[in-house]
Amino acid sequence: MSSALSIKGRSYHDRVLETASLVSTSYLSSSPIAQEILARDLAEYSDDEQDGDAWGSDDESEFDLYGTDAPESHAAHLVSRPSGVAYGTLRPILAADVQASPALNARDYLQSRDAERSLLRDNHIIPPKHPRPFQESLFKRLYRWAFSTKVPTPKDGLGPVLSRVSTKGLESAPLLQHDYLGPVSPTPSEQDLLWDATVTANILKTTWQREAKTLTQYSRSLIVTFLLHYSVTVTSVFTVGRIGRLELGAVSLAVMSANITFYAPVQGLATCLDTLCAQAYGSGHKRLVGLQFQRMTYLLWMLILPIAVLWWNAQRVLGSIIPDPDTAALAGLYLRVLILGTPGVAAFESGKRFVQAQGMFHATTIVLFIGAPLNVLANWLFVWKLDWGFTGAASAVVFTQNLLPFLLFLYVRFVEGMECWNGLSRKALTNWGPMIRLALPGMIMVEAQYFAFEVLTLGASQFGSAHLAAQSVLVTVTSTTFNIPFPLSIAASTRIANLIGARLSDAARTSAKVALVAGCLVGLFNLTLLSTLRYQIPYLFTKDTEVAEIVSRVLPICAVLQVFDSLAAISHGLLRGIGRQGIGGFTNLFSYYLVALPISFATGWYLHWGLEGLWFGVAIGLAVVSSVELWYLHHADWQHAVEEADMRMRSDDAHQMDTK
Repeated sequence: MSSALSIKGRSYHDRVLETASLVSTSYLSSSPIAQEILARDLAEYSDDEQDGDAWGSDDESEFDLYGTDAPESHAAHLVSRPSGVAYGTLRPILAADVQASPALNARDYLQSRDAERSLLRDNHIIPPKHPRPFQESLFKRLYRWAFSTKVPTPKDGLGPVLSRVSTKGLESAPLLQHDYLGPVSPTPSEQDLLWDATVTANILKTTWQREAKTLTQYSRSLIVTFLLHYSVTVTSVFTVGRIGRLELGAVSLAVMSANITFYAPVQGLATCLDTLCAQAYGSGHKRLVGLQFQRMTYLLWMLILPIAVLWWNAQRVLGSIIPDPDTAALAGLYLRVLILGTPGVAAFESGKRFVQAQGMFHATTIVLFIGAPLNVLANWLFVWKLDWGFTGAASAVVFTQNLLPFLLFLYVRFVEGMECWNGLSRKALTNWGPMIRLALPGMIMVEAQYFAFEVLTLGASQFGSAHLAAQSVLVTVTSTTFNIPFPLSIAASTRIANLIGARLSDAARTSAKVALVAGCLVGLFNLTLLSTLRYQIPYLFTKDTEVAEIVSRVLPICAVLQVFDSLAAISHGLLRGIGRQGIGGFTNLFSYYLVALPISFATGWYLHWGLEGLWFGVAIGLAVVSSVELWYLHHADWQHAVEEADMRMRSDDAHQMDTK
């Protein structure tokens, strides 16, 4: 009998308590508020609804469908899944703390198997996939020396490995040529025994080549996805910049206002689904994933009414702040058009979490591969072909904002993901209080970071329309370049968390060093790009020579900023990987509000540096962030992080045994 069906015939209070204990057994680190939400939802479902759902039942598991056995909950397996990915981040906004990750599904399990097998081969525990010939050309030897992921063979051969690894359960596995411990193609059970034995013996190592290859594999699709999503903003700024200086500055002001008043709160509130949907899916209550998605979407749609009133009257509000009334009028017009896109923004933010909880991170990428080119086409059609001008650019944004959730719906309906959808339910209109309590901290964190950066646009508006237009170009350029190290930091966070969870602290440190080097290289690449093209980049966005001159003067500061920006992103990803994301969050807020903004305003107005002064303060703030976080990582106790992760897993195993 399923766990959901076992609560029939009890009082509502007893059902909530029992379902809370059932829900809480599936996570390494869970949220009490999230457990309360899911427990209430389970307790309120009627018997006939429960009978129609395979929640935690004795049905065949996903792993059996793939011909594999599910791993034990306490096993130190690698899991190749980024957690809490928030596609569409405009600037260095920290993802909210994810308090739970889904249990392994079949796709994750197979990826974990592949990663473990690669490490076993690298450490000469099982034979290589392609045995090395006895004679190799000089080029092949040089290539292997530079790019081989193999750990150097000990001088005394594999004797220490064979003597330190427990071979219990592998007595029948023949030792193959070259003294390899395992068979060429071990079965899942054989591989588990080898993996557990080598992890227990603490002999698994990794190389910088292996970690560089892994980080590349993890991050390449994320980089494409982030760049595709941000291309919606880039295309709009690029299009408006060809219209005129005033319009370019107005777009910057309008986007800043939209970020602070709606986009940031929506993104922050939706982060609670990273926990709720993950816990619902991880415990096998898949239809609760759809229920949480509905509930959050309705909440976000309720925010649209007051935002619509504010944006409709934005001209008067901005006019009292901005010295140029024409810029305020155009920004107000842009915001009025954007009102039509708010339902799509809210639905897409919730929809992303809905598919990510099921491990379908590729769904967003596929949607953006279709939506990004259509956004370019919409800009051309509305602005130039139909001659709508400035309002056409806003209309193109609205078109794309509503298109993306529609495409995501088509993907779920006709490709995969419908197993977590049980249709529209009136229960989505209840149980909002705990959800709001869980969502508010994420909203406050994201809003605080958005405001700290976007306030610089407000400051730039005080220097005139040309500086505001230049600010729009600079924000677009630096945000575009940031969408390379930020996905890389997510990949590094995932890899470090995997290795820490597998009790491989030495390997985790090696991976961290590789990630930091990669971050430096990305930062230097961006620095070189912005420095060498400082006079060409402005004219991609505007024909106004005054605006282009201002941009070219500030770009050297933005170029130096790239190194600090990249290192800050990578170091925070590493902190997330070892469970110290709070350090990064407080460091960023401290640096933004107590370092970056005061220096920006002092140099911008007191020293009369103008826009250069504003960006100089940002560069100093990011330098402080990267320095503090790197210092913490250098002195961090990585073995203690392993012990903490192991303690959480053991606690979870003990809780599972108590509830059986």
